[in-house]
Amino acid sequence: QLQLMESGGGLVQPGGSLRLSCAASGSTLEHYNIAWFRQVPGKEREGISCISTSGLTRNYEDSVKGRFTIYRDTATVYLRMNSLNYEDAAVYYCAADWRPYATVCTLVGGHGRYQFWGQGIQVTVSS
Repeated sequence: QLQLMESGGGLVQPGGSLRLSCAASGSTLEHYNIAWFRQVPGKEREGISCISTSGLTRNYEDSVKGRFTIYRDTATVYLRMNSLNYEDAAVYYCAADWRPYATVCTLVGGHGRYQFWGQGIQVTVSS
């Protein structure tokens, strides 16, 4: 059972930056497509970015394009978030889909596609 752990969240001012990290306890992530989702109270969880196992494909939800960057090494997947605004405040989750050698990833499917999920980490945007 893959156990994912998010880190790097916290409080940031509007316009600021954070870098989230997603790592697996006792394992690596090299054979997994990884996605970041976020959720605010009263709304559905939304997929915001994913990266394929190979690293060749990176997808972004429209509202974060140009501001967020996803990248990876064998052990960790990162989400660099720049120009944060109030609408970015949420609990962020990383999720993993077992896909050795995958060259594409998708944000479609949520829990139906991604088998493993972290506990989530809070990102708060406030002045």
